[in-house]
Amino acid sequence: PSLLKARLAEYKPEWLDNLCLRGEVVWGRLTPPESKATLLPVVGSGQGTGAFALDAGAPVPAFRPLTPTRLAPISFLRRQDVSWVLGVAKPGKPIGPLGIRLSLSGVAQAVLDCLDRRGACFFADLTGRTGHLATEVELALWELVAAGLVTADGFDPMRALLDPRRRRAEGKDRARRPRHSIGRWDLFQGDHGAHDEEPPVRLHPHELWARQLAHRYGVVFRDLLKRESLPVTWRELLVQYRKLEWRGEMRGGRFVNGFTGEQFALPEAVESLRAVRRDVQAGAQEIRLSAADPLNLVGIILPGERISAHTSKPIFFRNGVPSADIASVISLA
Repeated sequence: PSLLKARLAEYKPEWLDNLCLRGEVVWGRLTPPESKATLLPVVGSGQGTGAFALDAGAPVPAFRPLTPTRLAPISFLRRQDVSWVLGVAKPGKPIGPLGIRLSLSGVAQAVLDCLDRRGACFFADLTGRTGHLATEVELALWELVAAGLVTADGFDPMRALLDPRRRRAEGKDRARRPRHSIGRWDLFQGDHGAHDEEPPVRLHPHELWARQLAHRYGVVFRDLLKRESLPVTWRELLVQYRKLEWRGEMRGGRFVNGFTGEQFALPEAVESLRAVRRDVQAGAQEIRLSAADPLNLVGIILPGERISAHTSKPIFFRNGVPSADIASVISLA
């Protein structure tokens, strides 16, 4: 929320909810938490159900329990991009879904099984079909969101999970912001919202990812992308950027001083850089950004210590560099 408030004038949470409810935007965690496993020999009937079932007698990996946290990174995607983004971010390695599944609590596994069998469900359906209390299902959904396994029609259900006052039905806005928001919960997977009549994606997923990063930053190079949790390597992206340069869609050159290696920029980004260079007043105004903003590049390509994206205090920039009171922000990181 702090990121959008800083970026959009007169931002209202309803804007994001409406985009989700209209089917234009989907949210979820792209990079599931990593869990180290120890294989334990098991003799007897198969373990698990549905797509996560194990053969009888197969060794069962023992995973550390998954703890839900408010710091879980949540991404927002255009619905038409869900398939290719998840195809790259979650390539579907066999141990991946199994490892996450075996890290879940019993209630979270029951909720996940219900969504796998029944499809999208309202909160009341989940409590009724699993036989668990509302508070237990709330914690289970939070756990599944943190694991990158579920999403919802809108984003307000996630706000309801994060707000303890709403979970306790407290506060002066409890009538306007009910404990359980409208909308259904569903699995967060590659075919989310897909339709048979949609044409297949013709571009290579690595090219799509390269374009996504180019539109995010305008200028891209290896050191810049250290902030990103990328499912592809710089070498793979470099192949795509060279192709885009050959087509005339991007330009190669030296756009940012102090960094080695190849750099690429969108044509409009090059023009913006030239305009800033000509305007002596450019950057003179102070800019306030959330620490979670992609432009938080302090300690990456800007001077100073790296500032965690989870820091709640905003960052102020002037002339393209962080302001003098940046030390107080670093102390909170």
